[in-house]
Amino acid sequence: MADAYSVQYTKWNRNVPAEPIKPIEHYGRVRLSYANYVAAAEQSDIYMFNLPNGARILTMEVAHAALGSNTTLSVGHAAYNTSAGVPVPADVDEFKAAAASTSASVTGAALTVALGRHMVVDADKDGMPITVSLAGDDGTGAISLTCTWVLD
Repeated sequence: MADAYSVQYTKWNRNVPAEPIKPIEHYGRVRLSYANYVAAAEQSDIYMFNLPNGARILTMEVAHAALGSNTTLSVGHAAYNTSAGVPVPADVDEFKAAAASTSASVTGAALTVALGRHMVVDADKDGMPITVSLAGDDGTGAISLTCTWVLD
């Protein structure tokens, strides 16, 4: 069987001269963003927190109470601008597609590459606004979102 090397291993150990590895790829500091919200018989896009430019998303987790019959939650982002000033439209399910929120649960978001896992944020000075969208019927109850990310 042949040996194979990741991009980062190649930079560090195979290239001559060795290349530096970005902190978001090795030895970076892991950070946590957390926000909670208590819905009061509503359907809404809830702004939870902003992630800064250059942050690499590691994981997300959304926890909620039983929000009511026929309610759903998704995790995404509001509209923002890239670091080059290019507008990015809102995407309410960038990180987690709408799923029933009729019973209390804790579920992951950004679980796959297609759903933003390991994505590097490209945003202006305001960052990327992360949202939870409560839809379907009016929902009532607590919602929290955590995100672990690395920057430096």
